[in-house]
Amino acid sequence: VKKFKPSLVSVQNEEDIPELKEALSSMDKVPEIMYGAEGMVEVARHPDCEAAVTGIVGCAGLQPTVAAIEAGKDICLANKETLIAGGPMIVPLTKKHGVKILPADSEHSALFQCMQGLPEKGLRKIILTASGGAFRDYTLEEMQRLAKEDPLALHAKATTHPNWDMGAKITCDSATLMNKSLEVIEAHYLYGTSYDNIEVVVHPQSIIHSMIETADSSVLAQLGWPDMRLPILYTLSWPNRVECSPTTWPPLDFVKMGDLTFKEPDPVKYPSLPMGFAAGRAGGTMTGVYSAANEQAVAMFLDKQIGYFDIYKVIEATCEKHQADIILDPSLEDIIETDLWARAHVKEIVTPSMSIA
Repeated sequence: VKKFKPSLVSVQNEEDIPELKEALSSMDKVPEIMYGAEGMVEVARHPDCEAAVTGIVGCAGLQPTVAAIEAGKDICLANKETLIAGGPMIVPLTKKHGVKILPADSEHSALFQCMQGLPEKGLRKIILTASGGAFRDYTLEEMQRLAKEDPLALHAKATTHPNWDMGAKITCDSATLMNKSLEVIEAHYLYGTSYDNIEVVVHPQSIIHSMIETADSSVLAQLGWPDMRLPILYTLSWPNRVECSPTTWPPLDFVKMGDLTFKEPDPVKYPSLPMGFAAGRAGGTMTGVYSAANEQAVAMFLDKQIGYFDIYKVIEATCEKHQADIILDPSLEDIIETDLWARAHVKEIVTPSMSIA
């Protein structure tokens, strides 16, 4: 705050305001300080704001995102819920207000970069790459044996990524390939691509961050060392390219890079993929229910209340239960209510016998 001197700051909790005011008391002009949901909304639509970076996890980020769009701010998208849960409402809203959604996620930034200069109707297919996660070198039979004989070892493996340290929840989503099924839904809403024209391939080296196939059968890919700084920078600087030092931002060395390999993901080993495509095709509130059920299931898995394969089971059961209640054209309130319902339903159907503690 002292460095950038904003005119408005918002914190999560009201009780933190006195401490922040004290810390900023040496400033010539202390900014206005707000808190909570109202504060987030006011920051997002503030006249000084050119673009809003939406990085709040869960549906809590939807309300300030809507406020930013209605105020004509471009959205730098750094969370999944904005489109996965809010897509049916957010996409028409951005078109109404002439607002752009600029993706900060690695795969979607790669697609966005590949699409620059692409003429209308020039896109045929989107190809999302996946590292394969913690179990890419395990057979389904090996995983099932571990689930039966040593579920805690399976738990430990699911939270250890072969390439990066991303935190337990995201690492688990990578292990189940749930992260990729959610990215499929995001790609549909971001680019208007039919689910029939979105493909996922496992690429263990994580050098190609995603690809597009054009109408003339050319394939364009965005390559680079695994580094989230580039997609974040491009989101904030688009349509420009910022000069970066090759010392701090090492360019890709094709000799050091070595081989690039690809394989088809196994839908039996990774049922999240067919489940994600099914949720996407169902549309409306189903995608938000799918995402919220996953969040709750993973939280309970990390807490050892359920086993690894139970994650898929409770998500599938929750989506099936929601089939009769899908709202195809949901309001913001509908989206938030179904998110809360999905989380509660997962808790309701989890039984003590599922515990691996």
